Amino acid sequence: MSVSAAPEKMSAIEKRATVGLAGIYGLRMFGMFIILPVFAFYAEHLPGGGNYTLIGIALGAYGLTQAVLQIPFGWLSDRIGRKPVIYIGLVLFALGSFIAASASDIYLIILGRIVQGAGAISAAVMALAADLTREEHRTKAMAAIGMTIGVTFALSLIAAPALDRLFGVPGIFMMTGVLALLAIVVVSRVIPNPVISRFHSDTEASAGRFQSVLHNPQLLRLDFGVFALHAVLMALWLVVPLSLRNAGLAADSHWKVYFPVLLLSLALIVPAIIYAEKKAKLKPVFVTSIAVLLASQIFLAITSDSLWGTAGALLVFFSAFNLLEATLPSLISKIAPVGAKGTAIGVYSSVQFLGTFIGATAGGYLFEHHGGFALFTFCGTLLALWLMFAFTMKAPAAVRTRMYHVKEMDIGKASGLSSQLAALPGVHEALVLASEGVAYLKVDMTGFDEKGVVQLLGGEA
Repeated sequence: MSVSAAPEKMSAIEKRATVGLAGIYGLRMFGMFIILPVFAFYAEHLPGGGNYTLIGIALGAYGLTQAVLQIPFGWLSDRIGRKPVIYIGLVLFALGSFIAASASDIYLIILGRIVQGAGAISAAVMALAADLTREEHRTKAMAAIGMTIGVTFALSLIAAPALDRLFGVPGIFMMTGVLALLAIVVVSRVIPNPVISRFHSDTEASAGRFQSVLHNPQLLRLDFGVFALHAVLMALWLVVPLSLRNAGLAADSHWKVYFPVLLLSLALIVPAIIYAEKKAKLKPVFVTSIAVLLASQIFLAITSDSLWGTAGALLVFFSAFNLLEATLPSLISKIAPVGAKGTAIGVYSSVQFLGTFIGATAGGYLFEHHGGFALFTFCGTLLALWLMFAFTMKAPAAVRTRMYHVKEMDIGKASGLSSQLAALPGVHEALVLASEGVAYLKVDMTGFDEKGVVQLLGGEA
Protein backbone atom coordinates (compact mmCIF):
# COMPACT_ATOMS: atom_id res chain seq x y z
CA MET A 1 0.00 0.00 0.00
CA SER A 2 1.45 3.36 -0.99
CA VAL A 3 1.23 6.52 1.06
CA SER A 4 -0.80 9.34 -0.36
CA ALA A 5 0.31 12.93 -0.03
CA ALA A 6 -3.35 13.95 0.00
CA PRO A 7 -5.20 11.42 2.18
CA GLU A 8 -8.88 10.80 1.68
CA LYS A 9 -11.47 12.34 3.94
CA MET A 10 -12.85 10.34 6.84
CA SER A 11 -15.07 7.53 5.62
CA ALA A 12 -18.69 7.16 6.67
CA ILE A 13 -17.69 4.35 9.04
CA GLU A 14 -14.96 6.47 10.61
CA LYS A 15 -17.35 9.39 11.09
CA ARG A 16 -20.01 7.13 12.59
CA ALA A 17 -17.51 5.56 14.96
CA THR A 18 -16.11 8.94 16.02
CA VAL A 19 -19.50 10.53 16.66
CA GLY A 20 -20.88 7.46 18.39
CA LEU A 21 -17.88 6.93 20.66
CA ALA A 22 -17.70 10.64 21.48
CA GLY A 23 -21.34 10.42 22.53
CA ILE A 24 -20.71 7.37 24.74
CA TYR A 25 -17.68 9.01 26.31
CA GLY A 26 -19.52 12.26 26.87
CA LEU A 27 -22.55 10.51 28.36
CA ARG A 28 -20.42 8.77 30.95
CA MET A 29 -18.65 11.98 31.94
CA PHE A 30 -22.01 13.78 32.06
CA GLY A 31 -23.12 11.28 34.66
CA MET A 32 -20.02 12.06 36.73
CA PHE A 33 -20.21 15.85 36.44
CA ILE A 34 -23.96 16.46 36.63
CA ILE A 35 -24.27 16.34 40.42
CA LEU A 36 -21.34 18.68 41.17
CA PRO A 37 -23.32 21.96 41.37
CA VAL A 38 -26.24 20.53 43.35
CA PHE A 39 -25.01 17.63 45.48
CA ALA A 40 -23.87 19.64 48.52
CA PHE A 41 -27.42 21.02 48.95
CA TYR A 42 -29.01 17.57 48.60
CA ALA A 43 -26.53 15.86 50.93
CA GLU A 44 -27.18 18.36 53.73
CA HIS A 45 -30.56 16.70 54.33
CA LEU A 46 -29.37 13.07 54.28
CA PRO A 47 -28.47 11.06 57.38
CA GLY A 48 -24.75 11.64 57.71
CA GLY A 49 -24.94 14.34 55.08
CA GLY A 50 -24.02 17.18 57.41
CA ASN A 51 -20.50 15.77 57.41
CA TYR A 52 -18.62 17.62 54.66
CA THR A 53 -15.84 15.06 54.66
CA LEU A 54 -18.40 12.46 53.57
CA ILE A 55 -19.86 14.88 51.03
CA GLY A 56 -16.38 15.33 49.57
CA ILE A 57 -15.82 11.56 49.44
CA ALA A 58 -19.18 11.11 47.70
CA LEU A 59 -18.28 13.74 45.09
CA GLY A 60 -14.83 12.30 44.36
CA ALA A 61 -15.24 8.57 45.04
CA TYR A 62 -15.67 7.73 41.35
CA GLY A 63 -12.19 9.12 40.69
CA LEU A 64 -10.52 6.50 42.90
CA THR A 65 -11.95 3.47 41.11
CA GLN A 66 -11.54 5.17 37.75
CA ALA A 67 -7.86 5.82 38.47
CA VAL A 68 -7.24 2.23 39.59
CA LEU A 69 -9.18 0.42 36.85
CA GLN A 70 -8.76 2.57 33.73
CA ILE A 71 -5.49 1.04 32.49
CA PRO A 72 -6.40 -2.57 33.46
CA PHE A 73 -9.71 -2.23 31.59
CA GLY A 74 -7.75 -1.11 28.54
CA TRP A 75 -5.57 -4.21 28.79
CA LEU A 76 -8.67 -6.36 29.26
CA SER A 77 -10.07 -4.96 26.02
CA ASP A 78 -6.98 -6.28 24.22
CA ARG A 79 -7.85 -9.77 25.47
CA ILE A 80 -11.64 -10.08 25.28
CA GLY A 81 -12.48 -7.29 22.83
CA ARG A 82 -13.33 -3.59 23.02
CA LYS A 83 -17.11 -3.83 22.99
CA PRO A 84 -17.43 -6.45 25.76
CA VAL A 85 -15.35 -4.24 28.07
CA ILE A 86 -17.45 -1.19 27.17
CA TYR A 87 -20.62 -3.18 27.89
CA ILE A 88 -19.26 -4.23 31.29
CA GLY A 89 -18.29 -0.63 32.06
CA LEU A 90 -21.68 0.78 31.10
CA VAL A 91 -23.51 -1.85 33.17
CA LEU A 92 -21.33 -0.99 36.19
CA PHE A 93 -21.97 2.71 35.63
CA ALA A 94 -25.73 2.12 35.42
CA LEU A 95 -25.65 -0.08 38.53
CA GLY A 96 -23.78 2.59 40.48
CA SER A 97 -26.28 5.22 39.32
CA PHE A 98 -29.22 3.11 40.48
CA ILE A 99 -27.56 2.45 43.86
CA ALA A 100 -27.06 6.20 44.34
CA ALA A 101 -30.61 6.96 43.17
CA SER A 102 -32.13 4.62 45.74
CA ALA A 103 -29.77 5.63 48.57
CA SER A 104 -31.31 6.70 51.87
CA ASP A 105 -28.02 7.94 53.33
CA ILE A 106 -24.67 9.38 52.26
CA TYR A 107 -22.89 6.04 52.64
CA LEU A 108 -24.93 4.32 49.94
CA ILE A 109 -24.33 7.27 47.63
CA ILE A 110 -20.60 6.84 48.20
CA LEU A 111 -20.97 3.16 47.29
CA GLY A 112 -22.90 4.12 44.16
CA ARG A 113 -20.21 6.60 43.10
CA ILE A 114 -17.51 3.97 43.66
CA VAL A 115 -19.39 1.53 41.42
CA GLN A 116 -19.95 4.27 38.82
CA GLY A 117 -16.20 4.86 38.66
CA ALA A 118 -15.56 1.13 38.32
CA GLY A 119 -17.10 1.35 34.85
CA ALA A 120 -13.77 2.66 33.60
CA ILE A 121 -14.27 2.51 29.84
CA SER A 122 -12.13 5.47 28.74
CA ALA A 123 -9.15 3.40 27.57
CA ALA A 124 -11.38 0.85 25.81
CA VAL A 125 -13.27 3.62 24.01
CA MET A 126 -10.01 5.17 22.79
CA ALA A 127 -8.68 1.78 21.69
CA LEU A 128 -11.87 1.05 19.74
CA ALA A 129 -11.64 4.46 18.09
CA ALA A 130 -8.08 3.60 17.05
CA ASP A 131 -9.24 0.26 15.63
CA LEU A 132 -11.90 1.99 13.56
CA THR A 133 -9.91 4.93 12.15
CA ARG A 134 -7.01 5.08 9.75
CA GLU A 135 -3.72 6.52 10.94
CA GLU A 136 -4.12 9.83 9.09
CA HIS A 137 -7.51 10.47 10.75
CA ARG A 138 -6.86 9.10 14.23
CA THR A 139 -5.73 12.40 15.74
CA LYS A 140 -8.95 14.08 14.59
CA ALA A 141 -11.04 11.27 16.03
CA MET A 142 -9.24 11.40 19.39
CA ALA A 143 -9.56 15.19 19.50
CA ALA A 144 -13.31 14.96 18.83
CA ILE A 145 -13.73 12.43 21.64
CA GLY A 146 -11.55 14.47 23.99
CA MET A 147 -13.52 17.66 23.27
CA THR A 148 -16.65 16.04 24.61
CA ILE A 149 -15.20 16.30 28.14
CA GLY A 150 -15.20 20.10 28.06
CA VAL A 151 -18.58 20.33 26.34
CA THR A 152 -20.11 17.81 28.74
CA PHE A 153 -18.72 19.64 31.76
CA ALA A 154 -20.19 22.94 30.60
CA LEU A 155 -23.58 21.38 29.83
CA SER A 156 -23.70 19.60 33.18
CA LEU A 157 -23.14 22.83 35.13
CA ILE A 158 -25.88 24.59 33.21
CA ALA A 159 -28.38 21.70 33.21
CA ALA A 160 -27.88 20.47 36.78
CA PRO A 161 -29.93 23.17 38.59
CA ALA A 162 -32.86 22.75 36.19
CA LEU A 163 -32.77 18.95 36.38
CA ASP A 164 -32.51 19.12 40.15
CA ARG A 165 -35.66 21.26 40.23
CA LEU A 166 -37.51 18.79 37.97
CA PHE A 167 -36.33 15.41 39.29
CA GLY A 168 -34.15 15.98 42.32
CA VAL A 169 -30.72 14.41 42.72
CA PRO A 170 -32.15 10.84 42.94
CA GLY A 171 -33.93 11.45 39.67
CA ILE A 172 -30.69 12.70 38.09
CA PHE A 173 -28.92 9.51 39.16
CA MET A 174 -31.78 7.42 37.79
CA MET A 175 -31.70 9.30 34.49
CA THR A 176 -27.96 8.75 34.01
CA GLY A 177 -28.39 5.05 34.79
CA VAL A 178 -31.11 4.66 32.16
CA LEU A 179 -29.03 6.58 29.61
CA ALA A 180 -26.06 4.27 30.30
CA LEU A 181 -28.22 1.23 29.50
CA LEU A 182 -29.44 2.89 26.31
CA ALA A 183 -25.82 3.56 25.42
CA ILE A 184 -25.24 -0.19 25.32
CA VAL A 185 -27.73 -0.36 22.45
CA VAL A 186 -25.85 2.45 20.68
CA VAL A 187 -22.54 0.59 21.04
CA SER A 188 -24.13 -2.60 19.71
CA ARG A 189 -26.16 -1.14 16.84
CA VAL A 190 -24.40 2.10 15.83
CA ILE A 191 -20.69 1.60 16.50
CA PRO A 192 -19.12 -0.60 13.79
CA ASN A 193 -17.23 -3.76 14.70
CA PRO A 194 -13.51 -3.46 13.90
CA VAL A 195 -12.18 -5.72 11.17
CA ILE A 196 -8.84 -5.94 12.98
CA SER A 197 -8.28 -5.14 16.65
CA ARG A 198 -4.68 -4.63 17.71
CA PHE A 199 -2.60 -2.78 20.27
CA HIS A 200 -2.01 0.92 19.47
CA SER A 201 0.98 2.65 21.08
CA ASP A 202 -0.56 6.08 20.57
CA THR A 203 -3.71 5.34 22.58
CA GLU A 204 -2.97 2.41 24.91
CA ALA A 205 -0.68 1.91 27.89
CA SER A 206 2.12 -0.64 27.58
CA ALA A 207 3.61 -2.24 30.70
CA GLY A 208 7.02 -2.14 29.05
CA ARG A 209 6.84 1.65 28.64
CA PHE A 210 5.97 2.60 32.21
CA GLN A 211 9.57 2.96 33.32
CA SER A 212 10.44 5.46 30.59
CA VAL A 213 7.28 7.48 31.31
CA LEU A 214 7.60 7.45 35.11
CA HIS A 215 11.27 8.46 34.96
CA ASN A 216 10.68 11.41 32.63
CA PRO A 217 10.82 14.57 34.80
CA GLN A 218 9.01 16.64 32.16
CA LEU A 219 6.07 14.24 32.04
CA LEU A 220 6.00 13.99 35.83
CA ARG A 221 5.61 17.78 36.00
CA LEU A 222 2.55 17.51 33.76
CA ASP A 223 1.16 14.61 35.78
CA PHE A 224 1.42 16.65 38.97
CA GLY A 225 -0.21 19.53 37.12
CA VAL A 226 -3.30 17.61 36.07
CA PHE A 227 -3.51 16.12 39.59
CA ALA A 228 -3.49 19.63 41.09
CA LEU A 229 -5.88 21.03 38.48
CA HIS A 230 -8.59 18.47 39.13
CA ALA A 231 -8.01 18.35 42.88
CA VAL A 232 -8.66 22.10 43.00
CA LEU A 233 -11.70 21.82 40.73
CA MET A 234 -13.33 19.19 42.91
CA ALA A 235 -12.50 20.94 46.19
CA LEU A 236 -14.17 24.12 44.95
CA TRP A 237 -17.52 22.38 44.41
CA LEU A 238 -17.82 22.10 48.17
CA VAL A 239 -17.81 25.89 48.62
CA VAL A 240 -18.83 27.60 45.37
CA PRO A 241 -22.51 26.51 45.43
CA LEU A 242 -22.70 27.51 49.10
CA SER A 243 -21.09 30.89 48.35
CA LEU A 244 -23.66 31.61 45.64
CA ARG A 245 -26.50 30.59 47.93
CA ASN A 246 -25.14 32.67 50.82
CA ALA A 247 -24.87 35.63 48.44
CA GLY A 248 -28.63 35.40 47.89
CA LEU A 249 -28.91 33.38 44.67
CA ALA A 250 -31.36 30.46 44.84
CA ALA A 251 -29.89 27.07 43.95
CA ASP A 252 -32.09 26.62 40.87
CA SER A 253 -30.80 29.94 39.51
CA HIS A 254 -27.09 29.15 39.77
CA TRP A 255 -27.03 28.41 36.05
CA LYS A 256 -27.44 32.17 35.52
CA VAL A 257 -23.87 32.51 36.81
CA TYR A 258 -22.39 29.32 35.34
CA PHE A 259 -23.67 29.83 31.79
CA PRO A 260 -22.26 33.31 31.05
CA VAL A 261 -19.06 32.54 32.99
CA LEU A 262 -18.35 29.39 30.96
CA LEU A 263 -19.35 31.00 27.66
CA LEU A 264 -17.16 34.05 28.20
CA SER A 265 -14.24 32.01 29.52
CA LEU A 266 -14.24 29.83 26.39
CA ALA A 267 -14.25 32.93 24.20
CA LEU A 268 -11.33 34.40 26.14
CA ILE A 269 -9.05 31.36 25.77
CA VAL A 270 -9.30 30.96 22.00
CA PRO A 271 -6.80 33.78 21.19
CA ALA A 272 -4.41 32.43 23.85
CA ILE A 273 -4.49 28.91 22.37
CA ILE A 274 -3.89 30.22 18.85
CA TYR A 275 -1.03 32.41 20.05
CA ALA A 276 0.57 29.57 22.02
CA GLU A 277 0.51 27.11 19.12
CA LYS A 278 1.18 29.42 16.17
CA LYS A 279 3.97 31.41 17.86
CA ALA A 280 5.47 28.41 19.72
CA LYS A 281 4.83 30.19 23.04
CA LEU A 282 3.20 27.27 24.79
CA LYS A 283 5.31 27.44 27.94
CA PRO A 284 4.79 31.19 28.66
CA VAL A 285 1.03 30.84 28.12
CA PHE A 286 0.99 27.69 30.23
CA VAL A 287 2.88 29.22 33.16
CA THR A 288 0.80 32.40 33.03
CA SER A 289 -2.40 30.35 33.13
CA ILE A 290 -1.27 28.58 36.31
CA ALA A 291 -0.46 31.95 37.90
CA VAL A 292 -3.93 33.23 36.96
CA LEU A 293 -5.49 30.07 38.40
CA LEU A 294 -3.59 30.69 41.64
CA ALA A 295 -4.83 34.28 41.73
CA SER A 296 -8.41 33.05 41.28
CA GLN A 297 -8.17 31.20 44.60
CA ILE A 298 -7.39 34.49 46.34
CA PHE A 299 -10.30 36.18 44.57
CA LEU A 300 -12.69 33.37 45.49
CA ALA A 301 -11.61 33.50 49.13
CA ILE A 302 -12.11 37.25 49.53
CA THR A 303 -15.33 37.52 47.47
CA SER A 304 -17.23 34.55 48.92
CA ASP A 305 -19.99 36.78 50.33
CA SER A 306 -20.54 38.74 47.12
CA LEU A 307 -22.55 37.43 44.17
CA TRP A 308 -20.80 39.61 41.59
CA GLY A 309 -17.44 39.03 43.25
CA THR A 310 -17.87 35.26 43.16
CA ALA A 311 -19.04 35.40 39.55
CA GLY A 312 -15.98 37.46 38.59
CA ALA A 313 -13.65 35.12 40.45
CA LEU A 314 -15.24 32.12 38.70
CA LEU A 315 -14.66 33.80 35.33
CA VAL A 316 -10.96 34.13 36.18
CA PHE A 317 -10.85 30.54 37.41
CA PHE A 318 -12.60 28.93 34.44
CA SER A 319 -10.66 30.98 31.88
CA ALA A 320 -7.42 29.62 33.28
CA PHE A 321 -8.86 26.15 33.92
CA ASN A 322 -10.19 25.69 30.38
CA LEU A 323 -6.94 26.94 28.87
CA LEU A 324 -4.92 24.48 30.95
CA GLU A 325 -7.31 21.64 30.12
CA ALA A 326 -6.68 22.34 26.44
CA THR A 327 -2.89 22.75 26.63
CA LEU A 328 -1.98 19.87 28.97
CA PRO A 329 -2.80 17.08 26.45
CA SER A 330 -0.91 19.01 23.77
CA LEU A 331 2.13 19.17 26.03
CA ILE A 332 1.90 15.43 26.74
CA SER A 333 1.92 14.73 22.99
CA LYS A 334 4.90 17.01 22.39
CA ILE A 335 7.00 15.67 25.26
CA ALA A 336 6.20 11.93 25.37
CA PRO A 337 8.37 9.62 23.22
CA VAL A 338 6.43 8.69 20.09
CA GLY A 339 6.28 5.02 21.06
CA ALA A 340 5.10 5.75 24.59
CA LYS A 341 2.41 8.34 23.95
CA GLY A 342 -0.43 5.98 24.91
CA THR A 343 1.33 5.01 28.11
CA ALA A 344 1.98 8.65 28.99
CA ILE A 345 -1.68 9.49 28.39
CA GLY A 346 -2.78 6.49 30.48
CA VAL A 347 -0.68 7.58 33.46
CA TYR A 348 -1.79 11.18 32.99
CA SER A 349 -5.48 10.22 32.95
CA SER A 350 -5.14 7.96 36.00
CA VAL A 351 -3.42 10.71 37.97
CA GLN A 352 -6.12 13.14 36.88
CA PHE A 353 -8.85 10.93 38.35
CA LEU A 354 -6.81 10.38 41.49
CA GLY A 355 -6.71 14.17 41.82
CA THR A 356 -10.51 14.34 41.73
CA PHE A 357 -10.73 11.92 44.65
CA ILE A 358 -7.98 13.50 46.76
CA GLY A 359 -9.20 17.04 46.06
CA ALA A 360 -12.81 16.36 46.97
CA THR A 361 -11.94 14.31 50.05
CA ALA A 362 -9.28 16.66 51.40
CA GLY A 363 -11.41 19.68 50.55
CA GLY A 364 -14.38 18.25 52.43
CA TYR A 365 -12.29 17.46 55.48
CA LEU A 366 -10.66 20.88 55.55
CA PHE A 367 -13.94 22.73 55.00
CA GLU A 368 -15.68 20.81 57.76
CA HIS A 369 -12.95 21.10 60.40
CA HIS A 370 -11.17 24.35 59.52
CA GLY A 371 -13.46 26.34 57.23
CA GLY A 372 -13.24 27.84 53.78
CA PHE A 373 -9.91 29.59 54.37
CA ALA A 374 -8.19 26.22 54.94
CA LEU A 375 -9.73 24.82 51.75
CA PHE A 376 -8.52 27.76 49.66
CA THR A 377 -5.08 27.50 51.31
CA PHE A 378 -4.94 23.83 50.29
CA CYS A 379 -5.86 24.71 46.70
CA GLY A 380 -3.43 27.61 46.62
CA THR A 381 -0.58 25.45 47.93
CA LEU A 382 -1.12 22.83 45.23
CA LEU A 383 -1.18 25.50 42.53
CA ALA A 384 1.92 27.26 43.93
CA LEU A 385 3.84 23.97 43.76
CA TRP A 386 2.62 23.42 40.22
CA LEU A 387 3.66 26.93 39.24
CA MET A 388 7.17 26.21 40.51
CA PHE A 389 7.36 22.91 38.60
CA ALA A 390 6.01 24.50 35.42
CA PHE A 391 8.38 27.45 35.62
CA THR A 392 11.38 25.08 35.75
CA MET A 393 10.20 22.80 32.93
CA LYS A 394 11.92 22.85 29.55
CA ALA A 395 10.06 24.67 26.81
CA PRO A 396 8.55 21.96 24.58
CA ALA A 397 9.69 21.70 21.00
CA ALA A 398 7.27 23.06 18.41
CA VAL A 399 6.34 19.64 17.06
CA ARG A 400 3.29 17.59 16.17
CA THR A 401 2.79 13.85 15.83
CA ARG A 402 2.08 12.23 12.48
CA MET A 403 1.19 8.61 11.79
CA TYR A 404 1.58 6.63 8.57
CA HIS A 405 0.57 3.12 7.63
CA VAL A 406 3.43 0.80 6.65
CA LYS A 407 3.40 -2.69 5.18
CA GLU A 408 4.30 -5.79 7.14
CA MET A 409 8.04 -6.14 7.78
CA ASP A 410 10.42 -7.74 10.24
CA ILE A 411 11.84 -5.92 13.26
CA GLY A 412 15.24 -5.36 11.66
CA LYS A 413 13.77 -3.67 8.60
CA ALA A 414 11.48 -1.56 10.81
CA SER A 415 14.50 -0.38 12.80
CA GLY A 416 16.34 0.61 9.63
CA LEU A 417 13.30 2.46 8.31
CA SER A 418 13.00 4.30 11.65
CA SER A 419 16.57 5.58 11.24
CA GLN A 420 15.94 6.68 7.64
CA LEU A 421 12.80 8.57 8.64
CA ALA A 422 14.52 10.22 11.62
CA ALA A 423 17.22 11.54 9.29
CA LEU A 424 14.73 13.43 7.10
CA PRO A 425 14.59 17.25 7.43
CA GLY A 426 12.01 18.44 9.92
CA VAL A 427 11.68 15.06 11.65
CA HIS A 428 12.61 15.11 15.35
CA GLU A 429 11.80 11.51 16.19
CA ALA A 430 10.63 8.46 14.26
CA LEU A 431 9.62 4.95 15.23
CA VAL A 432 8.31 2.21 12.98
CA LEU A 433 6.45 -0.53 14.84
CA ALA A 434 6.17 -3.61 12.64
CA SER A 435 3.63 -5.25 14.98
CA GLU A 436 1.23 -2.33 14.53
CA GLY A 437 2.00 -1.55 10.89
CA VAL A 438 2.49 2.12 11.79
CA ALA A 439 5.25 4.71 11.56
CA TYR A 440 5.08 7.34 14.32
CA LEU A 441 6.85 10.64 13.66
CA LYS A 442 7.37 13.87 15.58
CA VAL A 443 7.79 16.64 13.06
CA ASP A 444 8.20 20.43 13.00
CA MET A 445 4.98 22.43 13.34
CA THR A 446 6.14 24.52 10.38
CA GLY A 447 8.59 23.75 7.62
CA PHE A 448 8.07 19.99 7.60
CA ASP A 449 8.14 18.62 4.04
CA GLU A 450 6.03 15.49 3.92
CA LYS A 451 7.17 14.52 0.43
CA GLY A 452 10.30 12.83 1.74
CA VAL A 453 8.26 10.66 4.10
CA VAL A 454 5.75 9.83 1.38
CA GLN A 455 8.53 8.85 -1.03
CA LEU A 456 10.38 6.78 1.54
CA LEU A 457 7.30 4.92 2.75
CA GLY A 458 5.99 4.59 -0.77
CA GLY A 459 9.22 2.88 -1.69
CA GLU A 460 8.59 0.39 1.09
CA ALA A 461 5.12 -0.45 -0.11
